[in-house]
Parts: sequence; structure tokens; C-alpha cells
Amino acid sequence: MSAGPHYAFPPARAYALNRCLYAIKSDAAFRARYVVDPEATAREAGLDDEDRAALVAGDRDRLVARGAHPYLVFMADLRLRMERGGSRFEHF
Repeated sequence: MSAGPHYAFPPARAYALNRCLYAIKSDAAFRARYVVDPEATAREAGLDDEDRAALVAGDRDRLVARGAHPYLVFMADLRLRMERGGSRFEHF
């Protein structure tokens, strides 16, 4: 008996959150703005109060519960840590 699918696609309501996480992961200019002012940048990305709070807090479990794709949560967090700490992928 199966407990259901292991992976569920993110809900449509989480589109802005996933798009923001993707931008943090992939867009150096967006990521740099986010590091300087996370609240304003998350607001600019169209996140609601709860998504913004979870993202700014770096609360991975809450982000995933709100529909964020786990891979994007992981990669955005990694990129932010690299941006803030000056580390590189080779040292991850």
C-alpha cells in the first residue's frame, strides 16, 4: 500500500515564492539586492506577508510547507550563504 506520491508539485499560489527563490538562486543582481534589503526585495517579488516572513527568516520547513520547491529552497539558501560569506561551490 502506498502512502501517496513522494513529490507533490508546488501549488499555483506559491508561484511568486518559487519565482523569488529562483531569482535568488540564479540572478546575481536580484540576490545582491536581497542581501542588502530582504524585506523590500521580497515585497518587490510579490510575496505575501507569510511567504516574506518565512523567506527572510530562512525557515526551510515553513517555506516548503507554503509550497516552495525543496530544491529552490536549498539552492537559494546556498547562494545566499555564499554571497554573505564569500565561500564558493568548491568549498560547500
